[in-house]
Amino acid sequence: MGVLSGYRIVEFAGIGPAPMCAMLLADMGAEVLRLDRTEDASLGIQTEPKYNVLGRGRRSVAIDLKRREGTELALRLIERADALLEGFRPGVMERLGLGPDVCQARNPKLVYGRMTGWGQDGPLALAAGHDINYIALTGALHSIGRLGEPPVPPLNLVGDFGGGGVYLALGVVAGLLDAQKSGKGQVIDVAMIDGAASLMAALYGLRGAGVWNDTRGANILDTGSHYYNVYETKDGGYVAIGSIEAKFYAELLRLTGLEGEKLPPQNDRAQWSAFQARLKSIFKTKTRDEWCRIMEGGEVCFAPVLNMQEAPNHPHNRHRGTFVEVEGVVQPAPAPRFSRTPSKIQRPPARPGEHTEEALREWGISASELEPLRSSGVIGVRGAESKTAAGS
Repeated sequence: MGVLSGYRIVEFAGIGPAPMCAMLLADMGAEVLRLDRTEDASLGIQTEPKYNVLGRGRRSVAIDLKRREGTELALRLIERADALLEGFRPGVMERLGLGPDVCQARNPKLVYGRMTGWGQDGPLALAAGHDINYIALTGALHSIGRLGEPPVPPLNLVGDFGGGGVYLALGVVAGLLDAQKSGKGQVIDVAMIDGAASLMAALYGLRGAGVWNDTRGANILDTGSHYYNVYETKDGGYVAIGSIEAKFYAELLRLTGLEGEKLPPQNDRAQWSAFQARLKSIFKTKTRDEWCRIMEGGEVCFAPVLNMQEAPNHPHNRHRGTFVEVEGVVQPAPAPRFSRTPSKIQRPPARPGEHTEEALREWGISASELEPLRSSGVIGVRGAESKTAAGS
């Protein structure tokens, strides 16, 4: 049983960071019930349900929340929940009659987790946006890229998943711990812009100390230095070098054949560009696999740059079980790991509405109540041919 076994969470279906949070909590053992729409709706990139990795681990019921009976049904589920997850723009849940005041009046211990890009208030709170926009306002996007080139969006890892989904999971778990002590729930306001800014904490500290500057690609960690960089190999592959500390840097010089030469100091920034050119030439003399045989597992801080087909087959990832396969879909295993209460993938991703009647019965809705809800269209079961959202 997972570390969160026994906790019940109601998730309002969405895309990106809120489903990421729900996946993490479900992997840790929480019973997460996803409330989907009764009608087809485009939620992000459409795929077959089994590819919706962020949707794994929980059951789905389909409820028409635009009808009074649907709202009341959702509130009855919320009465039995420990937490709620929603990722709509500010005001949407209130207009549905499911805002925090209403829900916590029915369930005072409810932890109400809210996920937005800009936050629940502020000049941009109601504006549309995606990951790239939120991280643009934090300094994160500006800082990622090479010297003289435009900023490079880091997929949607920093805003959606790091600054959003992971911070929401942390906030909800902290809220659950507090509710155990206080007997009272609270609202968790998670904004991707806040989370992305928080992820930048160390770099803002370095900037304040004068160690980091706003010139992109001119700093230690942003491809400015020669010893923390990516280099192409003879066969068109790439290797990643992170030889920051002196002992690791010395090993880099030894294994690249530069040991013993009269070289500038490691942190002479004026020489970084020239030294990068030197290392580029050296790394192109051997294939990626040849460099792996020379450097991997040693003291250089080295790794080959693997694509998503290669990564699950690397010996270290295979040993750790870092990736698993569910219904033919390779995906990351649950993380983090617990020694006594291990996490697991509870079930493959559900079709929207796949578990409507069985889940509602288990959550206290009687069979006699289900029949009128079904016949009136307040609840529904979507067909096996349905597609669902894979991400943001």
